[in-house]
Amino acid sequence: MAAISELPADVRDLFALARSDRRAAENAIGALSVDEQVALICQTPVARRAELLDLVPEPERVVPALPEAELVFTVKGIGRADTAWLLAHATDDQLVACVDLDAWNDLVPDRESLAEWIATFGEADDETLLRGAQALDPELIMLWLHDRAEVVMKPNDSDGGQGWSPPGGGSTLDGVFYLVARRSSDDLDVVMRLLTLLFESDYWFYFRMLQSVAWELPTENEEWALRWRAGRLQDLGFPSWEEAMAIYAQPRRDELERLPDTAPKVGEWHLPVFMPELPAMADAELSLFRAAAALDDGARRAFAYAFLALANQVAVADKLPLGDAESIPKAIEKAAKVVSRGLDALAARFEVDPVVVLRRAPLVRLFRVGVHLDRSEAAS
Repeated sequence: MAAISELPADVRDLFALARSDRRAAENAIGALSVDEQVALICQTPVARRAELLDLVPEPERVVPALPEAELVFTVKGIGRADTAWLLAHATDDQLVACVDLDAWNDLVPDRESLAEWIATFGEADDETLLRGAQALDPELIMLWLHDRAEVVMKPNDSDGGQGWSPPGGGSTLDGVFYLVARRSSDDLDVVMRLLTLLFESDYWFYFRMLQSVAWELPTENEEWALRWRAGRLQDLGFPSWEEAMAIYAQPRRDELERLPDTAPKVGEWHLPVFMPELPAMADAELSLFRAAAALDDGARRAFAYAFLALANQVAVADKLPLGDAESIPKAIEKAAKVVSRGLDALAARFEVDPVVVLRRAPLVRLFRVGVHLDRSEAAS
């Protein structure tokens, strides 16, 4: 658990007030705007967020406003068993992001982590379990079901069904599909609960899922699930692994011998993490941030998005777990140090101020130059 001294001053004051007058602390938080409450939560260490969330008077307004990754960090940092209620207030997109960011192992769905998230949806309530299942890609639900149970379909009478006997230990809702736990009967608790909800409210989905488990190959569903996930992650600023690995390519000769007139424009996108300030103000010890601090407001904002895009590339290329709260800070730290090396090298080569290089050279180029310098020094 984070020490009290690590908390922002306004959070420390709220916790101190809650110890003497909880209602007053709740009123103080409730008087803030939703954006201010989100900022307060996201600036609090994940291990202490439960205490703060307990004081939020209207979580149904605040939870949907949390950046997707921050919700994942919060649930994991506090513990799924203690935060399932948060997911009852989460949007469908947030539920999908929980799985996208935290239930994959490299390029393959992590079956156990996927099962844990679906179980957490169920711990929230039936509505959240049903919403989550219907929001996730059908391929993921198929893979989850296939990992939990063998599905046996009763044949038609014309196909030998008259003399057919159901599998021992099988569970069924309709007398057609029988599920047999692959490992333990406990594995079917959430499965049968979800299938019951689907059977009652969305029979076609129920039928399609069970039929696919009985007849389709998991490998094909993995490929489609990866494709859908990749598109959503790109919307959050995370490129594919193949695209991200381009940052480690050897810099071309022209990238070392000339500066472009201007750096390419980088568009803005929805950030999945909370960013309280522009990275330009984060660390004046590095030449990158000193140069960024000299930019005007518009250029510094464009730099912030370009830098965050690079940090996301580092996180994906280095295969950092996107659902861990430490991963993006690690990627930001690495990107800043390597880019600073490339920035210093090109500024010395062209005998210009680093801010001139920063205005004209793409950050990805500066990163590749910095990586190349590290490799050259290691080889010498």
